[in-house]
Amino acid sequence: MKLFCSQKDLSYALNTVNKAISPNNTLPVLNNILLKASNKKLFLSATNLELAISLFIDADVRNEGAITIPARLITNYVSLLKNEQIELSLTEGLTLSIKSAQSETKMKGINADEFPLIPKIENPKNIKISTQELNKAITRTVFAVSQNPAKPVLSGVNFIVEKDVLKIVATDSYRLAEQKLKLKDRAEFSLQSIVPARTIQELGKVLTKNEEKEVMIEFSQSQILFKIGETELTSRLIEGSFPAYEKIFPKANKTKIEVGIEDLAQTVRRVSLFARENNNNIKLAATNDGKLLISTDETKIGEEKAELSIGITGENNKIALNAQYLSDVLSYIDSEKVVIELNDKLSPAVIMPCKEEGYMYIIMPLKI
Repeated sequence: MKLFCSQKDLSYALNTVNKAISPNNTLPVLNNILLKASNKKLFLSATNLELAISLFIDADVRNEGAITIPARLITNYVSLLKNEQIELSLTEGLTLSIKSAQSETKMKGINADEFPLIPKIENPKNIKISTQELNKAITRTVFAVSQNPAKPVLSGVNFIVEKDVLKIVATDSYRLAEQKLKLKDRAEFSLQSIVPARTIQELGKVLTKNEEKEVMIEFSQSQILFKIGETELTSRLIEGSFPAYEKIFPKANKTKIEVGIEDLAQTVRRVSLFARENNNNIKLAATNDGKLLISTDETKIGEEKAELSIGITGENNKIALNAQYLSDVLSYIDSEKVVIELNDKLSPAVIMPCKEEGYMYIIMPLKI
C-alpha cells in the first residue's frame, strides 16, 4: 500500500471514525482503525460491533493495500502534523510509514483480515431528511433516554416512519421527548426502529461537523444506516417494542403558560439548589394575574421562592416537577419562549417551544 493524501482530510476522517471505538474492547483489533487504499480513495472504518463508522477520502493511490492501526495513536499523531500532503505506505511486515515534509514515523498494526466485516443492510427501506433538522431533533430527544440497563427498549431512541412524517422519540418513563419532522418524499411504508443512544449521540457529533445538506437513512429488521455524503454510520437496532407512549398525552389542559426560557431556566437552576435533599422536587404555581411562583419545601439547608411574570390563559394551577428534568429541556430548546400546558397536579406537564410546531416534552408530576 502506498498513497498520498492531505493531512486535513485524513485528520478529519480519523476523528470521525474514531467515535465508534469503545474504551473497553476485548479484541485488540477493535481498538484499531482500518485503512484500505483502492480506486483513488482511502477507506477508513472503525467499529465496536454495535456501531460502525466508515468513510472515504480522496487519495493518490500508487499501490493498493490495507492495514489496521491503533486508533488513538494515529489520530493524535496526524492531528499534530501540518496541513500538507502526507505519504502513507506499508513497509516490511505490518508496519505503516507516515511521511510529511518535516517528519517520518512508523506504526505497528494488525492484519486487515482480522478486522470485522461491516454488515450490509439487506433489502433496506429508506428516507431522506435534512441534516440540520435531524441534528436538531436528536439534540432535543436523546437526553431523555433511560439510563437503566434493565429496560433496554427505553435506552434507545425510537424512529417512527408514518407516511410523510418521521417521529423521533425518547423516554425514561418519567419524561418523554418527541420531535416530528416532515419528510420531503412520502414514505410508502410504516415502521418503528429503536436505535441505541450511543449511536444517536455519535451521529449528532458527525452531523455537527458535516457540510452535507441531506441524510439518507436506511432501515432493515435488525440494522439502521445513516449515510451523510461519504460518511456512513451502521448500527444494530435494539430488540423489543417501544411503549405506546401517546397514551400518556394529556387529553386537555386547563392552563396555558407562556414564559421566557432564559428567565425560567435561571430561576429553576437557582431554586433547584435547595431541592437536592428533596428528590429535586420543585413546585410551580401559576395564577391568572400573570405570575408564576417557583418554590421548594424547607430542607436542612434552607428554602427558595422565586416569582416570574408570565402570559397565561385559563385557570390558576399548580404542579410539582423534577427540577433536573425541567432544566434539561430548557437547555435544548432554541426558542426565546416556551409554552407550558397544565391540566391538574396529577397530570403530566407539557412543554413546547413558543411559535413552533413539532416538538413536545412531557414530564410526569411529583407529589405536592
